Amino acid sequence: MLAIGPTGYAFNRTRQAQVADRLSVAATHWSRFRGLMGRSPSAFRSGDGLWIVPCRGVHTFAMNFPIDVIYLDTSNLVVHVEEDLKPWRLGRVHFRAHSVLELPANTIQSTGTILGDEIEIVPEQNREASRK
Repeated sequence: MLAIGPTGYAFNRTRQAQVADRLSVAATHWSRFRGLMGRSPSAFRSGDGLWIVPCRGVHTFAMNFPIDVIYLDTSNLVVHVEEDLKPWRLGRVHFRAHSVLELPANTIQSTGTILGDEIEIVPEQNREASRK
């Protein structure tokens, strides 16, 4: 998994579906820009995710695999989704977005995530406390 920042998980509270079991955070200028560039598909498997914060849009330049992207507002409500965003593309810039979740392709479909869903993001240090 990516060693970008603190890890945790993302959970779709509306659908009661795990979005990412292993969530990394990109919160610095450089880590947000780099994102998943240069990673291999085997390094970004089902259950992985990258939370880019703050962020209103993404690119897939220098990527070798498609991704799903969930755009979140400041309350972590889904304001836009991009499924199967191919390498070397620009995703939509969404001005209501505050952050995005980059996920393996087919995650949006498999979790049933749609506009308006509430995504809970729990950093690693809070993981055990939230399960009690």
